[in-house]
Amino acid sequence: MKTMNTLKTLPLGALMLAGLSSASSFATENIAIRADEAGAKELSAIKVQANAESDKPDGMRATATRVGKVLQDPHDVPQAITSVTQTMLQEQQVGSLKEALRNVSGLSFNAAEGGRSGDNMNLRGFYTFGDMYLDGIRDTAQYNRETFNLEQVDVLRGAGAMLFGRGQAGGVINQVSKTPKLYAQHSVSATMGNNNYKEFTADLNQPLAQDAAIRVNLMQRDEGSWRSNPTTGTEPDIHRKGLAVSLALNQQTDHQFWINYLNLRTNDNPDYGVSFDAATRAPGEKLPVYYFWGNDRTFDKSDTSMTTLVYEYKISSTSQLRTQLRMADYDRSYWAKTPNLTTPPNALGGIGGNPTRTANYKTTTLQSDYSTKLYAGGMKHDIIAGFEYLKEEGYRKGLQNFGTTDAPDFRPYQEATTGTANAFNGKSYAVYAQDTVEFMPKWKATAGVRRDQMDATYSSATSPSLNFGENSYRTALSFHPDDTTHYYVGWSDSFSPTADLYQLTVKAQPPERSDVLEIGAKWMLLDGNLALRAAVYQATKNWERNADLESTAAILTKKRRTNGLELEAAGRVTDNWEVFAGLAFMDARILEVAENINATTGVVTLANAGYEGKRARNTPRYTFNLWTTYQLGGGWKLGGGLEAKGDREATNPSGSGAVPMLDGVYTPNTAPAYVRWDAMAMYEAKSWTLRVNLKNLFDTVYYDSIYDNGGFTVPGTRRAVTATVEYKF
Repeated sequence: MKTMNTLKTLPLGALMLAGLSSASSFATENIAIRADEAGAKELSAIKVQANAESDKPDGMRATATRVGKVLQDPHDVPQAITSVTQTMLQEQQVGSLKEALRNVSGLSFNAAEGGRSGDNMNLRGFYTFGDMYLDGIRDTAQYNRETFNLEQVDVLRGAGAMLFGRGQAGGVINQVSKTPKLYAQHSVSATMGNNNYKEFTADLNQPLAQDAAIRVNLMQRDEGSWRSNPTTGTEPDIHRKGLAVSLALNQQTDHQFWINYLNLRTNDNPDYGVSFDAATRAPGEKLPVYYFWGNDRTFDKSDTSMTTLVYEYKISSTSQLRTQLRMADYDRSYWAKTPNLTTPPNALGGIGGNPTRTANYKTTTLQSDYSTKLYAGGMKHDIIAGFEYLKEEGYRKGLQNFGTTDAPDFRPYQEATTGTANAFNGKSYAVYAQDTVEFMPKWKATAGVRRDQMDATYSSATSPSLNFGENSYRTALSFHPDDTTHYYVGWSDSFSPTADLYQLTVKAQPPERSDVLEIGAKWMLLDGNLALRAAVYQATKNWERNADLESTAAILTKKRRTNGLELEAAGRVTDNWEVFAGLAFMDARILEVAENINATTGVVTLANAGYEGKRARNTPRYTFNLWTTYQLGGGWKLGGGLEAKGDREATNPSGSGAVPMLDGVYTPNTAPAYVRWDAMAMYEAKSWTLRVNLKNLFDTVYYDSIYDNGGFTVPGTRRAVTATVEYKF
């Protein structure tokens, strides 16, 4: 048990969500559930502090998460978790989800192309396009996400199919929405910066009755670039607007309801970066790095709309039923220009390729989770069980060129009059159950199983339907020598038919199967204010799919593996000093090369055996991130940090052609390692805040994302300065 002095110094929210192995955890966990019911669907409990009159969010250490299906302290989850908190999002002036995820070690960014534009990340060396979630519900559409309505971002590392359904080996990225509170709290902010950066946000929370409240979040962001077309001056730019409304009802009863609506519209001019140079296998330098191949007619437009109904029924002090129903509609249309190594861009858009797309994706999701705590056989059990139904309807096609090859003219949502659209309709059904048993003092065992059934139909002439039924498992053994220490070993697996990729062949290929073995430790230091974690893991994937929708090869590799080590620290070192840091080492290797079936002839072809043993693409050997702040007193705070990544290779290992060689040495296209430094200064008064952010302090040219198949790489931001004023009332 913690000492009384420890209990007095810990934030009340951390105490409420401790969820420890002793019998006293029942009372603590019940308080956490009541706090969550009184405030919000996701994380309002973490906002309660020792001073009842304050409402400051978590610092850099998150005290609650739902990635384990129930609200609990991340310290108690027998799996590695990284949480990017609201404090960090604000201090770093983060607008997009991509910027937020720079704080996650072991993560790298994929560039667009191949039909998979939008948020596109690798985690532990594996794709995450099937592992994006919003409040625990699948959010895998291809669009660019914003953070204006997010409380925090949780990253559950490792295979998560038992909890979330079909997915990859790297982990789950779950966005946590803001929800209403039962007291008035309003804030508005305005930000200005170089490169025509302008952003306005509003977060308006108003109680409507004793047990009802509404919260409205608004956002408009416009941003230019340091890159431009030399003939027109056109820059890759961002223009985004967002509206989120959440209505909370019956918040002081056993039957709580939320009605949530989100709309996000984007109107960007996409940047596909610079070409790799075949002579050096590095980013091309024959033309200036600031050249942009798009023009004033290229575009990336999207309209995302989601309506979610949430019902929580408190059956007893230890049992709860949580049900969500979501209807989502994603429209997307874009025309981008790929770069050229030696020919400069022109005003007509005739130089470079023309990736185009119009697409619509609709989903209906019904999800229900039951959780309870009980004693049976003389042991304490934490049981969760549930079911999920997911209906998907997808459609995509290229755009019609109303111009010529030398002067192309594509228009939003005007699909091509020739060619066949790719259509996809799928229904997925799943049931799951998990039990965590404290079988002896300080020791817990977790075991869970999930069954997913997917039935899908396609426009494909060779494979008009696909049916998969797969089991997923999760097991763990935890040792809690005391309340502040957690050692665990866990194994989990996942599967994915990747049916939404439309990469079907003459016959169905085996689904992706992944398994992850992880050994980890979590420590709470300094009276619970500082969290440390360490994990070593081995993640293996079989029948890895190609993420490029345009590729003729559905299988990327037959078997590959990542062995890794992760270290992380988050929280308060002193009353004035906070830190968030992560270090990851990854050794990702191809163990068996791909086997692909020709969609026309049915002939099986093997990839070049020379890829065996080579490093997996877009997986740096190391990543490091740091963000730290210090309170100077008198309302002043200074902060800064860095993001560092090792070099990343870009190649397609599924082909039977020669492996990339240079001077007799295996040398694929490679984006160089980089370090980016950021800084922040802030003055905070009672009702207003002034903050200045400086990104890429030393104006370094670096490449933060690559097109995996090797064609190009996209440079990151140069030095950028923004000033933000926030007013609270």
